[in-house]
Amino acid sequence: MSRDRLLAEWKEWRGTMLFVALMCVFRSSFADIYHVPSGSMKPTVVEGDRILTEKMAYDVRLPFTGVVLWHRAAPRRGDIVVLYSPEDGTRLLKRVVGEPGDVISMQDEIVSINGQALHYLPPSSGESAALPDAADHVFGQEDLSGRRHAVMFDPGRAALRSFAPVVVPAGEYFVMGDNRDDSKDSRFIGFIPERSIAGRAFAIAYSLDPARHYLPRFGRSFQPLR
Repeated sequence: MSRDRLLAEWKEWRGTMLFVALMCVFRSSFADIYHVPSGSMKPTVVEGDRILTEKMAYDVRLPFTGVVLWHRAAPRRGDIVVLYSPEDGTRLLKRVVGEPGDVISMQDEIVSINGQALHYLPPSSGESAALPDAADHVFGQEDLSGRRHAVMFDPGRAALRSFAPVVVPAGEYFVMGDNRDDSKDSRFIGFIPERSIAGRAFAIAYSLDPARHYLPRFGRSFQPLR
C-alpha cells in the first residue's frame, strides 16, 4: 500500500480510532457497565441486570493497570462493590458489611457488627415482585449502620447461617451477598483486600430477562442501587 493511501486511510479512520481508544481508557479508569450473571445479590440485583460502576469512587488508577495514582476514599459499610475474588480472580458483585477493625459474626441469619445485632425490618412493597421464585424465599430489609437495603433468605436451602466472631484485618473488607443463602462471599472466600475492589456499583443501567429471550425489563432501567 502506498504512502498516500496509508495517509488517506489514517485520515478516514483516525476519528473512530481515537473514539475507541478514549472509550477503552474511560472504561478502564472511570466507569464501566458490569453484567450480572448470578443471583447472589437478589433482590437488589437480579440476573440480567447491567450495573453502572464508578471506578474512581475509591482510587484513581493508571489506565489498564492496578497502579493507584490517587486514593480518594475507602469503601463504606453498605456499599455495593465490584471486586475480584482472592480465591480465583473471578469478578464479583457484593455488599460491604465489615470495614477494617470490625468484629463480624452471624447467628441464625442475624449479622452482628462489633457486638451489635443488625435490625431487620419487613420488606417494602414491590421488592420481590420481579422474582419468579419469590414464594420460596423470605424477604426483609437490613439496617446496616443506618443504610437500609433489601435481603432475602431461602429456608429450604442448606446454607451457612451462623459463624463465630472474626476481626476484619487492616486494609481488608468483609463482603456478603444480599441473597444470604445463595452467595459465595467472605464466609467462603475470606476477607477482600482493598486493592481487589474495582469500584462502587451505583445504578442499574438496563436489564435483560434471560428467561424471556433477553427481552428488556424496562421497569428496572436507570434505577439507583442502595
